Amino acid sequence: MEQIVKSVVGLLGTTSSKELVIFIVSMLPILELRGGILAAGMLNVDMVRAFFICFFGTILPVPFILLFIRQILDWMRNTRFVKLVRRIEAKAEEKSKSVEKYKTFGLYIFVAVPLPGTGAWTGSLIAALLGMRFRDAILSVFAGTLTADIIMCIVSYGLLGQLW
Repeated sequence: MEQIVKSVVGLLGTTSSKELVIFIVSMLPILELRGGILAAGMLNVDMVRAFFICFFGTILPVPFILLFIRQILDWMRNTRFVKLVRRIEAKAEEKSKSVEKYKTFGLYIFVAVPLPGTGAWTGSLIAALLGMRFRDAILSVFAGTLTADIIMCIVSYGLLGQLW
């Protein structure tokens, strides 16, 4: 992930503000706020500013994913991207087993743990495919994103080291 973030920062860093680069990285699937916090560290942006930029960058696509991903996938099934749709749905189905049992709390935990393959994008996809209520899904994803942001800032900015 670090190499991808370096590439994006290198691509955008010369023409855009640090804050915009962090915001864009945070909006990207797979990278999300984990990549945004990493980019903030590379660009020497203070933790509080990075925290809010990454949070808002990560949650911006969430309502759109929850509302429109099923229609987008249905449309893509009738195009040459049908294999991609099958892969996306298979991956979401595989990961949804951990969410399905506990519903909104399971979704919160899934999004809150900042590991590869978890996060707001995947959590929103799972919620949409499971047919969760919009309100429950968005609250779980927002709370999970906030928790993951706190965890990433503590780890990335070395707050644990300063406490001990």
